[in-house]
Amino acid sequence: MKRLALALAFCAGLASAAETRPPQAGVGPGGSEAALPRSARPKIALVLSGGGARGFAHVGVLRALQEMHVPVDIVVGTSMGSVIGGAWAAGASLQDLERMAASTDWDSVVADRPARDELHFRRRDEDIQIPSRIEFGLTLKGVQGPPAAAGNAALEMALQKLLPRGTRDLPVSQLPLPFRSVASDLLTGELVVLDNTPLFQTIRASLAVPGVFAPVRIKDRLVVDGGLVRNLPVDMARAMGADIVIAVNVGTPLAPEKELGSALGVANQMLQILTEQNVQRSLSELHQDDILIAPDLGGVTFLDFSTWKQAMAAGEAAARALAPRLAALALPEPDYAGRESLRLAAPLDPDRPVTLARVQVQGTREVNPAVLARQSGLEPGQPTTREQVRQAAVALYGRGDLARVETDIDDVDEERTVTIRATEAEWTRSRMRVGLELASDFRDANNFAIKVMHVRAALNSWGGELRTEGRLGNERGLGMQWWQPLGPGAKWFVMPAAQVGKTSGDIFEKELRRERLSYNARAASFALGRQFGNWGEFSVGVSRQAYTIRPLIPQDPAAGVRRVYDTKSFARFRVDTLDSLAFPTRGTLLTLGREQTPGSGKGVGTATTNWGATALQAFHIADWAGHVSLEWARAQVGASPVTLGGFLRLSGTPTDSIQDPTILLGRLVLARRIASLPSGLGGTMRAGFSLETGGGFDRGVTASGRALKQAGSAFLSVETRFGPLFLGAGATRQGEETLYLFLGPVW
Repeated sequence: MKRLALALAFCAGLASAAETRPPQAGVGPGGSEAALPRSARPKIALVLSGGGARGFAHVGVLRALQEMHVPVDIVVGTSMGSVIGGAWAAGASLQDLERMAASTDWDSVVADRPARDELHFRRRDEDIQIPSRIEFGLTLKGVQGPPAAAGNAALEMALQKLLPRGTRDLPVSQLPLPFRSVASDLLTGELVVLDNTPLFQTIRASLAVPGVFAPVRIKDRLVVDGGLVRNLPVDMARAMGADIVIAVNVGTPLAPEKELGSALGVANQMLQILTEQNVQRSLSELHQDDILIAPDLGGVTFLDFSTWKQAMAAGEAAARALAPRLAALALPEPDYAGRESLRLAAPLDPDRPVTLARVQVQGTREVNPAVLARQSGLEPGQPTTREQVRQAAVALYGRGDLARVETDIDDVDEERTVTIRATEAEWTRSRMRVGLELASDFRDANNFAIKVMHVRAALNSWGGELRTEGRLGNERGLGMQWWQPLGPGAKWFVMPAAQVGKTSGDIFEKELRRERLSYNARAASFALGRQFGNWGEFSVGVSRQAYTIRPLIPQDPAAGVRRVYDTKSFARFRVDTLDSLAFPTRGTLLTLGREQTPGSGKGVGTATTNWGATALQAFHIADWAGHVSLEWARAQVGASPVTLGGFLRLSGTPTDSIQDPTILLGRLVLARRIASLPSGLGGTMRAGFSLETGGGFDRGVTASGRALKQAGSAFLSVETRFGPLFLGAGATRQGEETLYLFLGPVW
């Protein structure tokens, strides 16, 4: 409620400032200025309103204007209209705009988190351990959560990909087309005209929606989205000399009474009222010869960026409906083509490589600057492009503990100095993640767990971190892991770890339950490893385990407690480039592992070797996301440490009921996007199915088509803050059927 009150007070201040501002001279409802002589072509301004995801309709309007050869002399925009308009004025093509809409991970942008495949490998591993997004910091000041509004980094990286090369730092007055944008002063509520600022700062400031994205400081003024003061800045276009205005209004309409049943709904309606009031004033400033385009955007909400295709189609349809009026403004094809070639011309400053003389890092307090310089991947003495500097910022932001990463480039005498300004996110230095796991087949397999993970980062000048994990439920355990690079930002690391745990499990033979055992375990390990960029890791090491095994079912008072001690050496290679764990649309997950027990130790008579491999490739087709995967494991003695049975692991088969020396599983999963939750609650909802085949085999038995078991499932899923939630039904070709409720990791 405090946040709601602040938002309403802010909006009221803006509204008050707007109402007390004197009206524009010579402008009134239905007013008209003296017409230009018809011998001169009128100067045409394109005014694009704000509207969040609804602003993708502007791209459709631009497509229609381009195909009708309607020239644009001036571009003015607010919020999303500033993004689309600024990129267009700078020379972006329609294909560039569509690519930005399609390829940007908007859920990550709104949540201020990079796409998962841009995260540091350690951060991706945390997602696998606990896929929850419930995180907070533990500081001397108490519990500190992530910012209420998304920070700058994820949004800024998406915008930088959109702008044509060489235009990021150009003042808007030097663009191929004159461009202006508006913002609001957060402290005074005054309108701020962004008329001589660099293009990137201009569109970033105009898009700083209060409560969604963090404010931006420009020329000592803290500014936010200009939509609440001037969402359709027709008057600015007039001030720039426009004779005819083509205004595109994509603002969110007021909600009906039935949608105002909550405090959030009423608050949102109040914001829309304030915005709509200034839009109506702007509409009254339109002249008789001006053209208003108002796309029908029913079903497209402010933050539903997945509907970009629908929004673009609506914008194009609305513009084509006004073709007779727009045709009167069209140019002959050769004249229009000449104007377009000038707009699309390459910038004067191409991104050519320049020898990197120095990399310097500023702004850090806890993190060693040498660590960031090393992890940036920028090597002094090597030719370096501006794009490589941008990618360095992306890599550093993927660490997860930086709120903002900015880069400055200074070229002098064919030598380049790069300054990295990093702002640390204080809450991430000592952070806690809380996860929840639920699994039920509505029969005998019902599991529950609360999981917590604490990470203490930047423990020393080389970037060491301590990870502590706890689990309570069907399995109980506590573990600690120290990850220590062997130098500032080094790729080589050592990783000692220790854990204790207690669980119980059923022993199956030929898929029939024979007994239930209780396990108490203690283990310690030491690993030496090397990371490969942010995509992979190789490690070797040794571990020592101690188990206490007690029979639970059947109960036998004469049965004793068995104690097992063993030492294992291991080697493991992992690749993880998935963009999501719930339903990845791109990337690869690969794990290759080998464990060897030498056979010396109490309870272990002979040497054993276990092998395991998992390969998963994600893909997408339109609104469908899917993956194909193959899993294999083999134990030289005893059962494989990998089991089959349960959801997506031969669905319909009793959970963990296939326990054999060799395990093989192949799987195809496809799911179609059907809806989305609000970004604060979760993400995409999907409906899908799986096709699975696999089985367990004794030693010396090879897998064949007859031996493999066929299974499949149909499910509904939704990405929640605690991870992916599934409700599904699975069945095997042999007639086994099971329902599933599943929350948590799925691989």
